[in-house]
Amino acid sequence: MSRLASAADPMRRCNAANRLPESITVTIPARLHLGFLDLNGGLGRRFGSAGLAISGLRTKIAFHRAAKNHVTGPERERVMRHVDKMVERLALGDGHAVDVLEVVPSHAGLGSGTQLALAVAAGIRRLHGLPLDIEADAIHLGRGARSGVGIGLFHRGGLVVDGGCANGKAPAPVVSHIRFPDRWRVIVALDPAYRGIHGADEVAAFGRLPAFPEDDAARLCRLVIMKMLPAVAEEDIASFGAAVTEIQSCLGNYFATAQGGSPFTSPDVAAVLAALDREGACGIGQSSWGPTGFAFAATPEEAQRLAAIARRHPRSRGLDIRVCAGFNRAAEIAVDRPSDSAE
Repeated sequence: MSRLASAADPMRRCNAANRLPESITVTIPARLHLGFLDLNGGLGRRFGSAGLAISGLRTKIAFHRAAKNHVTGPERERVMRHVDKMVERLALGDGHAVDVLEVVPSHAGLGSGTQLALAVAAGIRRLHGLPLDIEADAIHLGRGARSGVGIGLFHRGGLVVDGGCANGKAPAPVVSHIRFPDRWRVIVALDPAYRGIHGADEVAAFGRLPAFPEDDAARLCRLVIMKMLPAVAEEDIASFGAAVTEIQSCLGNYFATAQGGSPFTSPDVAAVLAALDREGACGIGQSSWGPTGFAFAATPEEAQRLAAIARRHPRSRGLDIRVCAGFNRAAEIAVDRPSDSAE
């Protein structure tokens, strides 16, 4: 190799690195909403949430530049609205071909709406070589008004807690992030026959609920800070499960009036989880407004045993029972850059 060619190689690599990507693929895991901390809001911040990123359910979207904005795949209309808003926000002249490859079931309590919005924001920005601005984009796209866990999990995965919303102009800040134990598993029960409360109905439901007792908010905060999080750090699933179950019981009773009188949106999910509780599962609850329910197990083997019991339950016929692990990584942004073959 000549010295001239050798000296040119670093410059060639630099030019290739600076070229815009040909395509971007963004993959974001589903999340479980384990509960609110403070629905009272007497200290100036309201809500506060604990959330866990999980494997096995995800949103995956691919982006290419094109003559005009075009979306294919599931959730096409929702994604198109986000694309149009991001193009306007960033004053981009180019169009975009967007292919929705996988989606988390919508209105199931798994954070699908936030995942769609964040995937579009990240994909459009990276396709044009722009830095991410996930928090501001989330607010612009109508996400993060109550819970900041979806945004926090995008950055790092694992188990996060946010500190509640102060004014609605910025997402709730993440105040804790912790790695979820690798051996722990979660049995997830989805019910395609039901949809959780969402949109205008959700706003109306919150408006009809009574004031949340200050003592209950204090108890929830104590359970999260002094029991749930230390239990995860020490891999004590019994204490973790007890904290989650108590948090879920308190919140489930509060939200029951908006869910037909039950802490669970799906009666079948409720029946299956009750059976798992009797069989020794930990941390029984419903993610957000449901209908998805969950229970935790200390090992993969125990999780498979419990999942088999759930699938044999007479009320499980229409349910989708899965065993998932904690997802302890950030969302994936895969970049396909032009090759150097033409140079």
